[in-house]
Amino acid sequence: MLRNFLFLFFFFFGIIFLSIIFLPSFFLPKKVALFGGKIMGYWSKFCLQLILSTKIVIKGKENIIKDKKFFIACSHQSMFETFFLQTIFNYPVFILKKELLKIPIFGWYLSKIGSISIDRNKIKKENLDFLSNVKAVVSSTSRPLIIFPQATRTNFNDRSPFKKGVSRIYEELKISCQPVAINSGTVWPKSGELISNKTITISILEPIEPGKNEKDFLVFLQNKIYKELDNITSLS
Repeated sequence: MLRNFLFLFFFFFGIIFLSIIFLPSFFLPKKVALFGGKIMGYWSKFCLQLILSTKIVIKGKENIIKDKKFFIACSHQSMFETFFLQTIFNYPVFILKKELLKIPIFGWYLSKIGSISIDRNKIKKENLDFLSNVKAVVSSTSRPLIIFPQATRTNFNDRSPFKKGVSRIYEELKISCQPVAINSGTVWPKSGELISNKTITISILEPIEPGKNEKDFLVFLQNKIYKELDNITSLS
């Protein structure tokens, strides 16, 4: 209980402090705000290691795609990956639910760094602008996209079907997909107390090249990530 309180206090204190320090970035080049996001990623790692005695392991760095455009499809179990992935990949562009952009200050930062929002309550026809925005970002930057195919944080043992949005992006963009599995929910669950003395593993899997149809890609991606989650969760 004490560790849980200390972690949440220091983590959010640090995030708020950094948000205030980087307020001038709203009037400066985007790279300043992006750098602030990377610091927040290292802060989340520091708090987990220091207060919860969490071991953080990164597997498969050799699989990271280089010298070509790609997007990242990552499992989503806690707030950890939204911060820490910024320390691994080159200033990624987050694809996220629209509600997050409405959060004061934090949502402003998400907009400043070029995050792309999607309204999950609207049908595909009404989200055509979303796909156009994604294409425009991919064509204008070398930054990779990040999408969470589960659409929201899930429990560490949840194996719900992935949402179809990730397969539409794969089909439309025709670029490689970098699957990533993270078992962060075993330490920092969606709800309830955090758990100390455990291991968070970030597993960067072999890329999925373009060329599959939407349905086959979605099944293949889901099986690939969930299989790896089963492996790393059993070791945590």
